[in-house]
Amino acid sequence: MKTLPFQRGKGDRTVFVQALALTRYTVVNALGRGVAATLEALQSRRSGLRPCDFMDAALDTWIGRVDGLEIEPVVARLGEYDCRNNRLAQLGLAADGFDAAVAAARARYGAHRIAVIIGTSTSGILETELAYRARDAAGKLPPAFRYRTAHENYSVTDFVRRTLQLQGPAFTVSTACSSSAKVFASASRLIESGLCDAAVVGGVDSLCFTTMYGFSSLEIVSRQPCRPADAERNGISMGEAAGFALLEKTDGRGDAICLLGYGESSDAYHMSSPHPEGAGARLAMSQALQRSGLDAADIDYINLHGTATRANDSAENMAVAALFGGRTPCSSTKGWTGHTLGAAGITEVVIACLCLREGLLPASLNTVTVDPSFTMNVLLENRRQPVKRVLSNSFGFGGSNAALILGVAR
Repeated sequence: MKTLPFQRGKGDRTVFVQALALTRYTVVNALGRGVAATLEALQSRRSGLRPCDFMDAALDTWIGRVDGLEIEPVVARLGEYDCRNNRLAQLGLAADGFDAAVAAARARYGAHRIAVIIGTSTSGILETELAYRARDAAGKLPPAFRYRTAHENYSVTDFVRRTLQLQGPAFTVSTACSSSAKVFASASRLIESGLCDAAVVGGVDSLCFTTMYGFSSLEIVSRQPCRPADAERNGISMGEAAGFALLEKTDGRGDAICLLGYGESSDAYHMSSPHPEGAGARLAMSQALQRSGLDAADIDYINLHGTATRANDSAENMAVAALFGGRTPCSSTKGWTGHTLGAAGITEVVIACLCLREGLLPASLNTVTVDPSFTMNVLLENRRQPVKRVLSNSFGFGGSNAALILGVAR
């Protein structure tokens, strides 16, 4: 494996990193199908949130639902995998020519040399929820219920792998809301070890009753569109999304957007609450900076995890402020898409790519007055400026934290 040197930071310090290029990326969410829909919404400050209209969920909240999933089944040859989650994955794979880009990579490397690593929190659990509703008088589930191919966490990874006709290493990462950020770290390690030459990474999470009623029972679901970092924030808006990226080694030339560094940590503090001082979040960001060879001052924008809960936003503020002070512009984009849980990482990686490509810093949509106790630099209006490096945060239940740095490797 050839490792490429890039000079980072100041003085004569040289850090050797292997740059992995995101040679193709795509996302489908409540804003629409493909990166153009997401970019248009960011530029026009158009949210994808709507009053809850998911099946018969009786919840007074706003959600980021993807249109069309109820009527577009998966392709016939993979019919046993049909479920809302895999339908969403199928839309993502077809957007932005992603499947064609992977087919070209398959021709270059061979099907056995491309890994598939997908993040999800609940996969196709909606199928099991509906099956339980349809039990017979003896409590038996319907004969057509297919747990392995329509529910279990590997279902979505297997579906992606079969759709793209890949045969390399394949596994699912399920670490709640950090899932599809951690897939980038896993892919980096696989490629560095020589087990594959490229990787399809991503995340898919769809709306289901388990998460909607589960978060509601924790009293962290807002009755209005979520307001990250706002003084009056009162909870999340749930969403669904599918996003994918093709990671390949690069020779360091050109202007490809690359994964420059990653950091992972575990709070081991509480099942659902973050460490109140953001200790694990700070460690993940510090590791990402260290691996990239960058200083905090080199980061142009931070895409916050920013769920709009009291505890999460406060802990993230402490972690960000400790490393970046009040200098670096930051915001949460969940006011556009909702919190897409296991797909949040990839959704916000794609948004980071748009920031780098378009020179756009998106504001925290719906945020009116930043919490006066916060010292991080939260944007309330979109800003246009050159963007070279972006840090993206994803923090999950149980204190599972991931931070990614993206930029141009030159």
